[in-house]
Amino acid sequence: MNTTPMKLLCAILLLAGATSARADSSLGIFTDHGDVGKVSRSGTALFDPAAGTYTVGAAGANMWFKADAMQFIWKKVSGDVSISADIAFFGTSSQPHRKACLVIRQDLSEGSAYVDVARHGDGLTSLQFRSEKGGITKEIQSMVSSPSRVRLDKIGNTVYLSVASSTEEPHPSGASVQVALKSPYYIGLAVSAHDDEAFETAIFSNVKIGNASDMAAVQQPKLHVITLPSGDQRVTDN
Repeated sequence: MNTTPMKLLCAILLLAGATSARADSSLGIFTDHGDVGKVSRSGTALFDPAAGTYTVGAAGANMWFKADAMQFIWKKVSGDVSISADIAFFGTSSQPHRKACLVIRQDLSEGSAYVDVARHGDGLTSLQFRSEKGGITKEIQSMVSSPSRVRLDKIGNTVYLSVASSTEEPHPSGASVQVALKSPYYIGLAVSAHDDEAFETAIFSNVKIGNASDMAAVQQPKLHVITLPSGDQRVTDN
């Protein structure tokens, strides 16, 4: 029996399988992923092209103070830009401050300057930022808890947070911050467990990167920002 055709067929099928595996491991609109900072367990990032979702898992002690520990899926961009997504945590957790974030970051070092919108496990949603490399992280807390969709718009050196409390499009939250990020910089999705011995997972859907909108800078008249005893800030309508 001539086994050459069978061997050829097997080789073709193996090649097709390998090609399919590479396609399934695509990161969609992003180009790469990896852990930032010190983590006890390597993070994961999976793109489902059929559902259009990104499932990101991570250990990591926190994204706070002078250093971050997280799993980050990213691409490099320049100029003004926006990123938006729906965020949901996978499974239950005893950690109220596990974080799933949209991130705009100068570099991949643990102490990089950055701005993000962090959705916590307990629903707290904040515009977090580190104005300079190795600086202290600060935050402006949104008055909307557990928004269904969040968006960051970077216009010049200012980043604006927009949120949506239902199926509506995100609207200005009243939170914005100035951080000088030089082009090119990194934009993407991140998760931190807030407990380096744990592993937390979040699902990002309807993720879009596009042009920044001037509407993000429109301040709702009833909103203003107050300073908390910690030195951080909170948006309020009182």
